[in-house]
Amino acid sequence: MRSFLAILVGYLVFAVSAVAMFQLSGVDPHQQPGVGFMIGSTIYGVVFAISGGYVSAAIAARKQLMHAGIVAAIIAVAALISIFAQPGFPTHWSQITAIVFMAPSAVLGGWLRERQVKAGKTPS
Repeated sequence: MRSFLAILVGYLVFAVSAVAMFQLSGVDPHQQPGVGFMIGSTIYGVVFAISGGYVSAAIAARKQLMHAGIVAAIIAVAALISIFAQPGFPTHWSQITAIVFMAPSAVLGGWLRERQVKAGKTPS
């Protein structure tokens, strides 16, 4: 149960932040925005993916990198499903950045948590 919760909460940290960003900005994630928004939203997504992986690892308490890796896999699979669900769409920039940058960032978050615990800087 703890593993399921760790993965769910870790993914929700990422997903809810993404939905909120697009809702608050009024930008359609399936349309081609300006370059500035693409760069900014990619950085934003990376930060929240790292946070999601870190939170997942922290809740899991053991096999931290594995839990963050599952969060990363869910991010990538959700993006792939979105791409294939809309094959004729003119752009898939947000999904591609999720696969290329954000999914690996979730693993980085788990690695950071695991490293922090091993260094004794936080209780495991």
